[in-house]
Amino acid sequence: MKRFLLSLLLIAASFIGYSQLKTPSLSPTTKISQDFSLTSIEISYSRPSMRGRKIYGDLIPYGKPWRTGANGPTKIKTGEDLEICGQKIKAGEYTLYSIPGKETWEVILTTAPGSMGAEGYPKEFDVARFKVKTEHMEDECQTFTINVTDLTFNTCKIALVWERTVVYLPIVARNRDQVEKNIDNAINHPPSRPYFQAANYYYESDKNLDLAKNYVDTALMTEPKAYYMWYLKARIERKLGNKDNAIAAAKKSMEVAKGTAMEGEYNRNNEKLIHEINMQSAHHRQERD
Repeated sequence: MKRFLLSLLLIAASFIGYSQLKTPSLSPTTKISQDFSLTSIEISYSRPSMRGRKIYGDLIPYGKPWRTGANGPTKIKTGEDLEICGQKIKAGEYTLYSIPGKETWEVILTTAPGSMGAEGYPKEFDVARFKVKTEHMEDECQTFTINVTDLTFNTCKIALVWERTVVYLPIVARNRDQVEKNIDNAINHPPSRPYFQAANYYYESDKNLDLAKNYVDTALMTEPKAYYMWYLKARIERKLGNKDNAIAAAKKSMEVAKGTAMEGEYNRNNEKLIHEINMQSAHHRQERD
């Protein structure tokens, strides 16, 4: 009996040792979290590599469902309601699936549980399907990559990249009303009054430029040596058509940036801005003449 128990212990020990063995993965998992709009987009997936293989139309057949990665399912989590490829998607976590084609992909968001194979795809769990065109790349991407790219205050793209093919999923956050509500609450409820951030938002979104000017002027009253604020003021004044004020603000930005670590960068940025304003003015004079 003792000999039998000893044998069982040896077998169990060998299994434990095996389960603890760590070897490099050919398709390592990764997770990205990208701040976007008022929350974030999180993507978790496994990354297979080409390793000398032809991918689309061979390893990944055209017209067949693919988990859009390797190993387990690819997951996308959004913290707020978004529009993806023009379709409204509620905040939550979804599995990303796709059916690649040579010129067009069908990309699917689903709440189906578990990992799905190419056969018996459970369409009843579909949340949305998008038809997107493929784009050809000159450079080859060896390892399957998902990126969040081309970020603005309320738009971005999810890029699916592998071999010489890239597919983009355009995303829009309808966040303007909420952002403006947040700005109004912050500005009108001290002690925190983020005038500079509010001015920058309105400048970048090209909305309420008069309000943006008012906010950056207010911010500069408390921080007159903030060269980055003077640079923002210069750009706002330019958009408003106040060329002399824009040039004066740009020169002030360079003046207060002297001796700082950012002197070189802000000299370049402001000199470029002044040059563009002068060139635009010269062009308008030529048109009048």
